[in-house]
Amino acid sequence: MRPTNNSWLLLVASLPTSGATARMRLWRAIKSLGCAALRDGAYILPASDEHAVSLAELCAQTNEGGGQAWVVDVLPRSREDNAAFTALFDRSVEYNDLIQAVNVARKALASQSPLDAARTRKRFLKELEAIQRVDFFPSDAGVAALSALADFEEAANTILSPGEPLKQTGAIHRLQAVDYQGRTWATRRRLWVDRVASAWLIRRFIDTDAKFLWLDSPAHCPPDALGFDFDNASFTHVGDKVTFEVLLASFGLEEQAGMARMAALVHALDAGGEANTDAAGFEAILSGARFRLRDDDELLKEMGAVLDSLLSHYSKGGNAT
Repeated sequence: MRPTNNSWLLLVASLPTSGATARMRLWRAIKSLGCAALRDGAYILPASDEHAVSLAELCAQTNEGGGQAWVVDVLPRSREDNAAFTALFDRSVEYNDLIQAVNVARKALASQSPLDAARTRKRFLKELEAIQRVDFFPSDAGVAALSALADFEEAANTILSPGEPLKQTGAIHRLQAVDYQGRTWATRRRLWVDRVASAWLIRRFIDTDAKFLWLDSPAHCPPDALGFDFDNASFTHVGDKVTFEVLLASFGLEEQAGMARMAALVHALDAGGEANTDAAGFEAILSGARFRLRDDDELLKEMGAVLDSLLSHYSKGGNAT
């Protein structure tokens, strides 16, 4: 959030010395809002409607807890004072700490399992989002952190899914499943989230007689096979959609009961973003099955049953928790 002017909000609060619980609650709330401390008991934020509401609520809680608190509008008397207030919100240290942690973790990726690499990536994404949430004056440090995390994700993908396709541009055209029956479909071997879900979707809803080829390299894809989830394949990432979502859109399956939640789960695990609590369980099951089963046909059979059960759960309105 960028401030729209040079005004600020100041929270002045004091609590009884015996109120350790209330003091900790106040400190956590101040930290969550991204306040800067001018001194003990005086905390400042850039003025905004959202910040005004949050500080007013915090003020009321403090007063109800036996303390005293006020929210005061502050106008700096000079550009120098305003610059000094702004400098209090410099998040460069936090970003640089994150960059260093990301760089260290990147060097250790080769020794990590796919599940560990995915967990590390998610942890860094959460840490970045936490900093961005209170980064009211974005700077080059934030851009550098985004770049470092993008490099980490690219390196992590070589473990989670070697040969992960690049995003393509263009429209997704509607196709008829009747024209895609009894075909050979090909993708990269050692299935991971997007590929195993896409293969399940193909055989379950698009081509029930589908035959699959698991490729050591996309370059080995036969010309008469329908490739998916690799660069220049018939079906692959388009825009912000992963291959599973592209297949849904191509064959008009988005409205299938429960499929939107399936798509959200696959997207989050393959491309990142917010996921429901089922995602971690699915990822753990897939990682374990992938470790036990070296044959991708067996892996698809086992994970297909899991995906069938998830879809049944979602289509009946089952909670994601």
